[in-house]
Amino acid sequence: MPPVSARLPVFPWDRLEPYKATAAAHPDGIVDLSVGTPVDPVPELIREALTGAADSPGYPTVWGTAALRDALTGWVERRLGATDVDHTQVLPVVGSKELVASLPAQLGIGPGDRVAFPRLAYPTYEVGARLAGAEPVPYDPETFAAGAAGTELDPAGLKLLWLNSPSNPTGRVMDKDELRAAVTWAREHGVLLASDECYLELGWDADPVSVLHPEVSGGSFEGLVAVHSLSKRSNLAGYRAAFLAGDAAVLGELLKIRKHGGMMVPAPVQAATVAALGDDAHVAEQRERYARRRSALREALEGCGFRIEHSEASLYLWATRDEPCWDTVGALAELGILVAPGDFYGPAGERNVRVAFTATDERVAAAARRLGGGLPKA
Repeated sequence: MPPVSARLPVFPWDRLEPYKATAAAHPDGIVDLSVGTPVDPVPELIREALTGAADSPGYPTVWGTAALRDALTGWVERRLGATDVDHTQVLPVVGSKELVASLPAQLGIGPGDRVAFPRLAYPTYEVGARLAGAEPVPYDPETFAAGAAGTELDPAGLKLLWLNSPSNPTGRVMDKDELRAAVTWAREHGVLLASDECYLELGWDADPVSVLHPEVSGGSFEGLVAVHSLSKRSNLAGYRAAFLAGDAAVLGELLKIRKHGGMMVPAPVQAATVAALGDDAHVAEQRERYARRRSALREALEGCGFRIEHSEASLYLWATRDEPCWDTVGALAELGILVAPGDFYGPAGERNVRVAFTATDERVAAAARRLGGGLPKA
């Protein structure tokens, strides 16, 4: 077996360290907008559920408790618009990144197979393909726009097609027509479609729709799997709480594999997930926080010459000054602001940066003040 270094791309965040050091040297401290990690408190009702289940000496089940499965199916019906969802159509997982990175291997995809993902994308889709020994195939999401119908994609050997709407990093949202075209294409060619929908509840200028919505799926989950996370909506990145919903046959196979691998969501986290999915008030409150931060950063960036592209949903602004992304990263670092270079997400992002609005109100305000003075001259 080849070493990991030969199978995987270089871990991109290591390249950002010198710029982080520059930003950290700012007299007023660093404003780190490079990573979309929650900074606000975990809602009290979720913490209470977690601590209430702390005395859990036995092993949890991979499938989860009946209460958890009820919460998952209920949320899928209420929030995604699906109907008659049963326990065989949901599966808890230990964080969505673990699932994305391991799904091809768990599905038995390997050498000679191909895995497709958006050309501008979260790097873990490619990592998952490479870990399984499959060929990673980037494609343009616009391939499913009106009239295109997936014509860019060669279905030969293609076993898994990733969608990501809302997109990380661009915030682009696929509409129902695009999603429906992707579903139709995947089913016609016998390709499993996995839709990463972790930012679905964070739409700003668009209302994101799930691939499981009846107007997209045709009322059937056949050949479809949706990935959801509580990290962003409920500030639970530290809990590693996520789940799958979709095709019962696919989830049944994954359940068998995950039993063998001992991939169990801890019992207290299962209880916390039940509480989180049963409450919409804390989601609305968190959305309001993010909306304020997004507005402040967008106004400040546009005021000093940035153009914001897409960004109609998610926790990021996809910004450009029409220059190489690392030049932009360097200029912002001089102001003590750290952002992610667009080429972390593929060569197509080489002239953009991704700006997260997950910092505290105080740090976002500091960034806006600094941007108000303009960027340093090259």
